[in-house]
Amino acid sequence: MPSASPLLNTVLTHFHDLIVPLWQGPGWHAELALPYEALDADHHPLPPQRYRAMACARQLYLFASLIGEPKADFAQTRAAALFRSLQQHFHDAEHGGWFYSIDPAGQPLDTRKDLYTHAFIIFACAHYWAKVREPLVASVLNAALEVVAQRFASGDGLYDAVLERDWSSLSSGPLQNPLMHLAEAFLATLAVREDANVQAALLHLATAMQQRFIDPGHGVMLEKPLGAVDNWFEPGHQFEWFFLLDSSDVLRGTPLHASLSRAFAYAELKGVDNASGAVSGMLDLDGNVRDGTQRIWAQAEYLRALTLRPGSEAVLQRQLLALQQHFLHAKGWHECLDAKGTVSRRDMPSTTPYHLATCYQGLIKYLG
Repeated sequence: MPSASPLLNTVLTHFHDLIVPLWQGPGWHAELALPYEALDADHHPLPPQRYRAMACARQLYLFASLIGEPKADFAQTRAAALFRSLQQHFHDAEHGGWFYSIDPAGQPLDTRKDLYTHAFIIFACAHYWAKVREPLVASVLNAALEVVAQRFASGDGLYDAVLERDWSSLSSGPLQNPLMHLAEAFLATLAVREDANVQAALLHLATAMQQRFIDPGHGVMLEKPLGAVDNWFEPGHQFEWFFLLDSSDVLRGTPLHASLSRAFAYAELKGVDNASGAVSGMLDLDGNVRDGTQRIWAQAEYLRALTLRPGSEAVLQRQLLALQQHFLHAKGWHECLDAKGTVSRRDMPSTTPYHLATCYQGLIKYLG
């Protein structure tokens, strides 16, 4: 098997020379100054049905992460355009917060307020502010943190997944995935500044997740709160949570960290194919595969998490090779493979480079 470093150089070249330029050229709607939601396999934008604030924020993170990198003189200009678009197209001047989506003409479409979107706005603005230190970016970061604390918080350490435009309740309750990305957003904020309120909220969230979302049998993080009907867990989310917890001085050593360390082993045992490196999509609590779809984000999260697992060098090399051979190709990437490894989605969403960027940063740090 080839050593990891030359293979990492190969996938990094693919990322910087092929994937990033897709979102500078064919993936960029110049008039709206927004990324198209997805490109087809031949780099044509899929006919737009909507543009999401979350997708804008993920691309803001992508280009902010490239500011200051060699051969990335374009990054600051593009990040600035995305930051402006986030405010121009999605900010709700009347009620505060940010809309979920706009239509192809740039008018509000889904005006609900969802935690997932707001978490990514915090995450992107924290990274962007770290690079540019502009007061307006700090202002938007603070506004997003305040909205989450005042509007989404349910008082028990958790947060509602979605609210109406005017912040009235939709009785959504909490869901795992938005809360994970909120934890990620809090961590990104603490990485760029001291913030006692954010740190307290992060610890309160970790305590509540342990109490409300962790299956006591295997330590796995469930997608819905304990006791919910038709619950399941996703291996990719176990790996993603593990990385966030294990890489954080604040969260490492918490009961949630201990649970996800157990969950990692269980998800690896039941949800990863040792021969191909395939990560299954959904499992029931007994470890039976409910959805064998292989998604590139889950592959990336497993690979990133392996950088923090002692003794994982051989598995890490296997997974990096699997990512390169099964998901990356000369025109971009495969978003999904079915359980047999056949390509099942040929579109390339604008949100996926976020997962690849965070994965590769973890690998660069690990491999030095």
